[in-house]
Amino acid sequence: MIKRKDREQTEINASSMADIAFLLLIFFLVTTTIASDKGVTMMLPPDVPAPPVDIPRRNVLEISINSADKLLVEGEPMEASELPELTRTFLTNNGKDKDLSDNPNKAIVSIKADRGTTYEAYMGVLDGVKYVYYDLRAESVGISYAEYLDILNTRKSDRTKSQQKLYEDAKANYPLQISEAEPSGN
Repeated sequence: MIKRKDREQTEINASSMADIAFLLLIFFLVTTTIASDKGVTMMLPPDVPAPPVDIPRRNVLEISINSADKLLVEGEPMEASELPELTRTFLTNNGKDKDLSDNPNKAIVSIKADRGTTYEAYMGVLDGVKYVYYDLRAESVGISYAEYLDILNTRKSDRTKSQQKLYEDAKANYPLQISEAEPSGN
Protein backbone atom coordinates (compact mmCIF):
# COMPACT_ATOMS: atom_id res chain seq x y z
CA MET A 1 0.00 0.00 0.00
CA ILE A 2 1.09 3.42 -0.89
CA LYS A 3 1.17 5.73 1.93
CA ARG A 4 -0.56 9.02 1.28
CA LYS A 5 1.12 12.07 2.52
CA ASP A 6 -0.97 14.56 4.30
CA ARG A 7 -0.88 17.40 1.94
CA GLU A 8 -1.33 20.90 3.08
CA GLN A 9 -4.30 22.71 1.58
CA THR A 10 -3.14 25.26 -0.94
CA GLU A 11 -4.67 28.65 -0.40
CA ILE A 12 -5.14 31.34 -2.98
CA ASN A 13 -3.69 34.63 -1.91
CA ALA A 14 -6.64 37.06 -2.11
CA SER A 15 -4.82 40.16 -0.97
CA SER A 16 -4.46 41.49 -4.50
CA MET A 17 -8.15 40.86 -5.40
CA ALA A 18 -9.18 44.11 -3.75
CA ASP A 19 -6.58 45.97 -5.81
CA ILE A 20 -7.84 44.39 -9.02
CA ALA A 21 -11.47 45.20 -8.18
CA PHE A 22 -10.51 48.79 -7.37
CA LEU A 23 -8.62 49.14 -10.67
CA LEU A 24 -11.59 47.74 -12.62
CA LEU A 25 -13.91 50.17 -10.87
CA ILE A 26 -11.68 53.12 -11.78
CA PHE A 27 -11.40 51.89 -15.38
CA PHE A 28 -15.18 51.75 -15.80
CA LEU A 29 -15.70 55.12 -14.14
CA VAL A 30 -13.17 56.77 -16.44
CA THR A 31 -14.34 55.14 -19.67
CA THR A 32 -18.09 55.42 -19.14
CA THR A 33 -19.84 58.46 -20.57
CA ILE A 34 -22.82 59.84 -18.75
CA ALA A 35 -25.59 61.27 -20.90
CA SER A 36 -26.46 64.75 -19.76
CA ASP A 37 -29.74 66.44 -20.54
CA LYS A 38 -29.57 69.50 -22.68
CA GLY A 39 -31.40 72.49 -21.35
CA VAL A 40 -33.23 75.16 -23.25
CA THR A 41 -30.81 76.86 -25.60
CA MET A 42 -31.23 80.58 -25.44
CA MET A 43 -28.99 83.47 -26.35
CA LEU A 44 -28.37 85.45 -23.19
CA PRO A 45 -27.82 89.18 -23.36
CA PRO A 46 -24.43 90.58 -22.44
CA ASP A 47 -23.90 91.42 -18.79
CA VAL A 48 -23.88 95.15 -19.43
CA PRO A 49 -26.54 97.28 -17.80
CA ALA A 50 -28.58 98.84 -20.56
CA PRO A 51 -30.08 102.29 -20.18
CA PRO A 52 -33.81 102.22 -19.45
CA VAL A 53 -35.92 102.28 -22.59
CA ASP A 54 -39.38 103.78 -22.68
CA ILE A 55 -41.58 101.26 -24.48
CA PRO A 56 -45.17 102.22 -25.25
CA ARG A 57 -47.60 100.03 -23.31
CA ARG A 58 -49.37 98.92 -26.49
CA ASN A 59 -46.18 97.27 -27.80
CA VAL A 60 -45.95 94.80 -24.90
CA LEU A 61 -48.10 91.67 -24.64
CA GLU A 62 -47.96 90.61 -20.97
CA ILE A 63 -48.41 86.90 -20.27
CA SER A 64 -48.38 85.71 -16.65
CA ILE A 65 -48.48 82.11 -15.43
CA ASN A 66 -49.48 81.65 -11.80
CA SER A 67 -48.51 78.83 -9.46
CA ALA A 68 -51.66 76.89 -10.46
CA ASP A 69 -50.45 77.02 -14.12
CA LYS A 70 -53.30 79.37 -15.11
CA LEU A 71 -52.65 82.05 -17.73
CA LEU A 72 -53.34 85.73 -17.37
CA VAL A 73 -52.91 87.72 -20.57
CA GLU A 74 -53.03 91.46 -20.08
CA GLY A 75 -54.52 90.75 -16.65
CA GLU A 76 -57.40 88.66 -18.01
CA PRO A 77 -57.71 84.86 -17.56
CA MET A 78 -57.17 82.91 -20.77
CA GLU A 79 -56.95 79.29 -21.88
CA ALA A 80 -53.59 78.18 -23.29
CA SER A 81 -55.31 77.13 -26.52
CA GLU A 82 -56.34 80.77 -27.17
CA LEU A 83 -52.84 82.20 -26.70
CA PRO A 84 -51.41 81.50 -30.19
CA GLU A 85 -54.23 83.34 -31.97
CA LEU A 86 -53.97 86.35 -29.65
CA THR A 87 -50.18 86.43 -30.08
CA ARG A 88 -50.60 86.29 -33.87
CA THR A 89 -53.12 89.15 -33.78
CA PHE A 90 -50.81 91.18 -31.53
CA LEU A 91 -47.76 90.70 -33.76
CA THR A 92 -49.55 91.33 -37.08
CA ASN A 93 -51.56 94.36 -35.93
CA ASN A 94 -49.33 96.97 -37.64
CA GLY A 95 -51.03 99.81 -35.74
CA LYS A 96 -54.62 99.02 -36.81
CA ASP A 97 -55.93 98.45 -33.28
CA LYS A 98 -54.78 101.18 -30.88
CA ASP A 99 -54.47 98.61 -28.05
CA LEU A 100 -52.10 96.30 -29.94
CA SER A 101 -48.56 96.66 -31.29
CA ASP A 102 -47.42 99.29 -33.77
CA ASN A 103 -45.55 96.73 -35.88
CA PRO A 104 -43.70 93.41 -35.46
CA ASN A 105 -40.33 95.17 -35.01
CA LYS A 106 -41.62 97.02 -31.95
CA ALA A 107 -43.77 94.21 -30.50
CA ILE A 108 -42.49 92.48 -27.36
CA VAL A 109 -44.03 89.41 -25.76
CA SER A 110 -43.34 89.39 -22.01
CA ILE A 111 -43.67 86.08 -20.17
CA LYS A 112 -43.66 86.08 -16.38
CA ALA A 113 -44.03 82.94 -14.31
CA ASP A 114 -44.63 82.40 -10.63
CA ARG A 115 -42.01 80.38 -8.73
CA GLY A 116 -44.60 77.61 -8.31
CA THR A 117 -45.29 77.35 -12.06
CA THR A 118 -44.50 73.94 -13.46
CA TYR A 119 -41.80 73.53 -16.06
CA GLU A 120 -44.33 71.98 -18.47
CA ALA A 121 -46.68 74.98 -18.25
CA TYR A 122 -43.88 77.49 -18.74
CA MET A 123 -42.36 75.60 -21.67
CA GLY A 124 -45.84 75.16 -23.21
CA VAL A 125 -46.38 78.92 -23.22
CA LEU A 126 -42.85 79.66 -24.48
CA ASP A 127 -43.15 77.04 -27.23
CA GLY A 128 -46.58 78.38 -28.24
CA VAL A 129 -45.24 81.92 -28.59
CA LYS A 130 -42.19 80.73 -30.53
CA TYR A 131 -44.45 78.68 -32.82
CA VAL A 132 -46.38 81.84 -33.74
CA TYR A 133 -43.15 83.75 -34.45
CA TYR A 134 -41.75 80.93 -36.60
CA ASP A 135 -45.04 80.47 -38.47
CA LEU A 136 -45.25 84.21 -39.20
CA ARG A 137 -41.63 84.22 -40.33
CA ALA A 138 -42.32 81.35 -42.72
CA GLU A 139 -45.44 83.08 -44.10
CA SER A 140 -43.58 86.34 -44.59
CA VAL A 141 -41.03 84.73 -46.93
CA GLY A 142 -43.51 82.41 -48.66
CA ILE A 143 -42.44 79.03 -47.29
CA SER A 144 -44.13 76.46 -45.07
CA TYR A 145 -43.58 76.18 -41.35
CA ALA A 146 -41.83 72.82 -41.87
CA GLU A 147 -39.46 74.34 -44.45
CA TYR A 148 -38.65 77.19 -42.06
CA LEU A 149 -37.90 74.72 -39.25
CA ASP A 150 -35.58 72.80 -41.58
CA ILE A 151 -33.66 76.00 -42.26
CA LEU A 152 -33.68 76.94 -38.57
CA ASN A 153 -32.35 73.52 -37.54
CA THR A 154 -29.59 73.55 -40.14
CA ARG A 155 -26.26 74.87 -38.93
CA LYS A 156 -25.49 78.27 -40.41
CA SER A 157 -22.35 76.95 -42.10
CA ASP A 158 -24.39 74.19 -43.80
CA ARG A 159 -27.14 76.46 -45.17
CA THR A 160 -27.24 77.34 -48.85
CA LYS A 161 -27.13 81.02 -49.80
CA SER A 162 -30.84 80.99 -50.64
CA GLN A 163 -31.69 79.36 -47.29
CA GLN A 164 -29.58 81.92 -45.42
CA LYS A 165 -31.27 84.76 -47.33
CA LEU A 166 -34.74 83.39 -46.49
CA TYR A 167 -33.73 83.03 -42.84
CA GLU A 168 -32.34 86.57 -42.61
CA ASP A 169 -35.39 88.07 -44.35
CA ALA A 170 -37.81 86.16 -42.11
CA LYS A 171 -35.88 87.21 -39.01
CA ALA A 172 -35.97 90.85 -40.12
CA ASN A 173 -39.74 90.70 -40.74
CA TYR A 174 -40.53 89.18 -37.34
CA PRO A 175 -37.66 89.61 -34.86
CA LEU A 176 -38.05 87.21 -31.92
CA GLN A 177 -38.55 89.63 -29.04
CA ILE A 178 -39.56 87.63 -26.00
CA SER A 179 -38.93 89.10 -22.57
CA GLU A 180 -38.71 86.59 -19.76
CA ALA A 181 -39.43 88.44 -16.53
CA GLU A 182 -38.03 87.28 -13.20
CA PRO A 183 -40.38 84.83 -11.44
CA SER A 184 -42.52 86.18 -8.64
CA GLY A 185 -43.76 84.46 -5.49
CA ASN A 186 -41.93 82.47 -2.83
